[in-house]
Amino acid sequence: MSGSIAVLVGIILVALPFYFNVETQELNKDQRALAPGDFIESSHGLTHYEDSGPRASQTVLLVHGFSVPYYIWEPTFNALVKNGFRVIRYDLYGRGYSSRPDLAYNRELFLEQIDTLLLAQEVTEPIHIVGLSMGGPIVADYTTAHPEKVRKVVLIDPAHEAAKISLLALPFIGEYIMNVLIAPSMSDAQITDFYRPGNHPDWAEKFKVQMQYRGFKRAILSTRRNYSGDRLPTYIQLGALNKPVMLIWGKEDQTVPFEGNKRIRAVVKTEFLSVDEAGHLPHYEKPVLVNTRIVSFLND
Repeated sequence: MSGSIAVLVGIILVALPFYFNVETQELNKDQRALAPGDFIESSHGLTHYEDSGPRASQTVLLVHGFSVPYYIWEPTFNALVKNGFRVIRYDLYGRGYSSRPDLAYNRELFLEQIDTLLLAQEVTEPIHIVGLSMGGPIVADYTTAHPEKVRKVVLIDPAHEAAKISLLALPFIGEYIMNVLIAPSMSDAQITDFYRPGNHPDWAEKFKVQMQYRGFKRAILSTRRNYSGDRLPTYIQLGALNKPVMLIWGKEDQTVPFEGNKRIRAVVKTEFLSVDEAGHLPHYEKPVLVNTRIVSFLND
């Protein structure tokens, strides 16, 4: 009997990744033809992006966070375009409609993607760069790597501490945990980024669209393994550049808690905006307040 139970348990464990798998489609030209925005080719595939506003104006690049693609920037993108900026938003590799290359999702990959995008869009003047959550360390890394290419920096609820990845770091075991435990709950978990989740009933469904394309889970896991260390050294380097930096944080953030602002402000001189009744996405929950302040900061 015990032997039969062991076999049954083994069968269930093997079957679970297939049961929970929603990556049933290849991301190809037919799916991309239905997507908004445009695409550019790079050495690692295609980057999905949107470029709007006068090309002669100052350029603002919007870098999203760990998993939600460029639609997360909707209120900020529209506000900046309305105020005369040229604005570019894009999907990080592995997210949205961008390619999902099978490689290490690390600092070098994310910075190469930005350089390729700006070159393709013929952006030659220094830019303003805005990062949300994991986008925070990406824009900090980009600014410290290319200080001559950046005018001002905006950080919104930026990631800063090392993530606890534990078993995710182990080959095969990490993949199993991602497939069976983490990925199945990712779409519903996104709603906790809001202070008032009930105001965004379609948020989880929007997130699920990208999850159906093969390579999403692999990209998320690779990012956890290769870009989840302590980011404080990068922020220290950013602070040493003495560039204008604005830091925005939702007071009710449960994803990257509000107290983290002190850690960054200790090493970076910032214009700081704390946002009441807002979670991890203050630009989305309090768009008038936050995006007006961003426009003012960039125009000063």
